[in-house]
Amino acid sequence: MKHLIALLAIIGLLTYSQPLQAQDKPTQDTTEIVEQAQAVADTAAADAMVVDDAMLGEESPEEGGGLHQILKTKFIEGSTGFMSLVALALVLGLAFCIERIIYLTLSEINAKKFMADVDARIEANDIEGAKQLCRETRGPVASICYQGLLRIHESLDSIERSVISYGSVQTANLEKGCTWITLFIALAPSLGFLGTVIGMVMAFDQIQQAGDISTSIVAEGMKVALITTIFGIIVAVILQLFYNFILSKIEHLTSQMEESAITLMDAITKFKSVHCS
Repeated sequence: MKHLIALLAIIGLLTYSQPLQAQDKPTQDTTEIVEQAQAVADTAAADAMVVDDAMLGEESPEEGGGLHQILKTKFIEGSTGFMSLVALALVLGLAFCIERIIYLTLSEINAKKFMADVDARIEANDIEGAKQLCRETRGPVASICYQGLLRIHESLDSIERSVISYGSVQTANLEKGCTWITLFIALAPSLGFLGTVIGMVMAFDQIQQAGDISTSIVAEGMKVALITTIFGIIVAVILQLFYNFILSKIEHLTSQMEESAITLMDAITKFKSVHCS
């Protein structure tokens, strides 16, 4: 960029100076023209360097000013011991949340299409085919249907009790691990408050050692003490969002199980009325 500007300046000056040599100053020395062109080129190059430096200054952010560095600084300021406990609660809580989300996602199926296939096989008196379909399909909906089909030759009350009982087991499996998530949601701000209280005690100890109530000492101690509470509340909010998402998926699967159980009982009732009459 710099050499291009300098080259353009030399060419422009030489082009402009040639008519002057032919009309006004035919005796002007060529060396003088070259020196003037060189001076202009040097000025243009200097201006280009200033522009480049300014652009580089605008594009390159200040080192250490990113969000990661800010969080690291605040983490150290808030007492590494208590901040590590809050971070541990976040990591463990997110681990349980991710495990539940993966499990619930894999448990979801197209329940309406699945029950339509099961109903069609039951209606065609293909009970073994319906069982095979349930075994090959993942999720709690297929499991409760399989339990009902295993007792298809028993009474309707026995089949219904079996489906309801196994549905309760499947619901408990869906909610497994949620108690740990609620524990970390409550534990994170509690650890933050504990760090705040201990930080305030340490701040008052510093005031006592100084022998005077200084505004700077009080402000610094309170700032460090409150950082743990802030991080604890942030961790609780993050885990609460994941927990509500998990609850919504559990409710969706539970409603699918209830609707599928009703559809299964209707299909079995129709099958018994046709083949057992």
